[in-house]
Amino acid sequence: MIEFHLDRGSGVSTYLQLVHQVKQALRLGTLRPGDQLPTAREVVESLAINPNTVLKAYRELERDGLVEGRPGMGTFVLQSVTGSTLVAHTRLRRDLERWVREAREAGLDQEDLRALFTVVLADSHKDSPGKGAKEGAA
Repeated sequence: MIEFHLDRGSGVSTYLQLVHQVKQALRLGTLRPGDQLPTAREVVESLAINPNTVLKAYRELERDGLVEGRPGMGTFVLQSVTGSTLVAHTRLRRDLERWVREAREAGLDQEDLRALFTVVLADSHKDSPGKGAKEGAA
């Protein structure tokens, strides 16, 4: 079962943090179809947040077709975000872990890493063949 956490200084709304964490867990394979999400009461008690915030996050996940609420039973995962999980990409994960280690040894902190990764990711999206044409056609 997923255990939610909050970054109150992130500037990202609480309900979106919950949504993003569920989607990330689906991508990583730590949540799979059939798994149950924590009840709203459990999330409220562990994070000290408003129950409506949890319900809003779960409703958005339902609208995305990722989970379904079953009255009296809870909220269950229906499907993953992608066809395959990122767990299947072990070599890439090892390479990324090595890169993070080297960056830390070079003196970069977490915010530096995040900024660098975000810039490289954005640049790689611009340089991907066919990406611009697909988006322009939509």
